[in-house]
Amino acid sequence: MARLPQVSAREAIRAFERVGYEVVRQRGSHIRLRDSAGTRAALTVPDHSPLKAGLLRRLLRDAGLSVDEFIDLLG
Repeated sequence: MARLPQVSAREAIRAFERVGYEVVRQRGSHIRLRDSAGTRAALTVPDHSPLKAGLLRRLLRDAGLSVDEFIDLLG
């Protein structure tokens, strides 16, 4: 298993968009993403840099992604 990378919220959002999520709204510093197919949970990503490890791990779990899959999406 690969190590969890440190990424900004914008980098994470770009990676989630590659899997089918789309930004639906933003309120303050929180950006809400929804799966375009409607099969996965909605994600709320705070616009922080870098995202803390626990939060990023939770977002990956909600999106149904492994750390390795997420790293591939970043590259």
